Amino acid sequence: MKSILLLFSLLITLPLRAQTRLNMTPGVTDISQKVYGLHMTILLICVVIGVIVFGIMFWAIIHHRKAKGAKAAQFHESTKVEIIWTLIPFVILISMAIPATHTLIAMEDASQSDLTVQVTASQWKWHYSYFEKDVGFYSRIGTLPEQIKGQVAKGENYLLEVDWPLVLPTDRKIRFLITSDDVIHSWWVPAFAIKKDAVPGFINEAWTRINEPGIYRGQCAELCGKDHGFMPIVVEAKTGAEFDTWLANAQAKQAQTQAAEQELLAAQLTEAELMTLGEQVYQRTCAACHQANGEGIAGAFPALKGSELILNDKAAHLHIVLFGKAGTAMQSFDKQLSTKELAAVITYERNAWGNNTKDLVQPSDIEQARAGK
Repeated sequence: MKSILLLFSLLITLPLRAQTRLNMTPGVTDISQKVYGLHMTILLICVVIGVIVFGIMFWAIIHHRKAKGAKAAQFHESTKVEIIWTLIPFVILISMAIPATHTLIAMEDASQSDLTVQVTASQWKWHYSYFEKDVGFYSRIGTLPEQIKGQVAKGENYLLEVDWPLVLPTDRKIRFLITSDDVIHSWWVPAFAIKKDAVPGFINEAWTRINEPGIYRGQCAELCGKDHGFMPIVVEAKTGAEFDTWLANAQAKQAQTQAAEQELLAAQLTEAELMTLGEQVYQRTCAACHQANGEGIAGAFPALKGSELILNDKAAHLHIVLFGKAGTAMQSFDKQLSTKELAAVITYERNAWGNNTKDLVQPSDIEQARAGK
């Protein structure tokens, strides 16, 4: 009797015990809570079936063992029993499939959305573009390199911080169009019950309607390369009014940036200015592959130190940084960096580690390379 009571207490408290980091979370959307409820219901059904089946099996083993004089029954078939053990699993499966299908259909219905955000993955960052709002930006890992190298203490959200979070409103239905620039990634935010593959050349669709403002975190859920673990996702959900204010500020800031880029085309930057900024940009965006000392990784990422392309072909150097190289891990940085940053990092690569080409790449050179001149 004592063991039976213990078993029942375990079943009753199962939903509460399941609220741990090992279990799914209810999330903050209606869909995520439906998924959570479905998960817990099916888990409970499986536990009950397991207890009944294994309970009967162990009871039969103990009470009908040979030591107690039990003799095996001799029979060949029972049509009635076979029908029963076929119907019972069929009914159980149908009872689980109906609510699961309803939830799955609701998850795929991205129609009548109020806001569309394109999510583009690339090694190893996310780009978010708000359709018809003229706002777009890259979101990169915000964890300090010193923390990753173990030189300083790890922060509270180690490897889960970004420089620019995706900002969304709570009072609107949001549609996501998810794709990739290079390899297969996966955009996963558990609090929204969204996990969609980002596949090059394809666009997958998902949607959400967030119920509560807050910060929600996720990660790339597809092994996408050596820095796969450095692709966190952070979503900042704001009320409708707060989101509208943020969007207006972001639009104004990006318009100012574009105007400043145009003014910069006539400027002549000094060597010191280009090299200082170039080193900062290189360490942030290039050093993970080509290494801080420019020597690359043999067999994976080519060395920039003493590179024939850098030393002897300036036009090819600009082209590969701007547009990348198909079939390799070298991606296009034209949209990822500003004109000034591009000029600076190329100047840095052409003059650091003993390359000493004495070339200064100006913003006007970048603009000409974009135009194919």
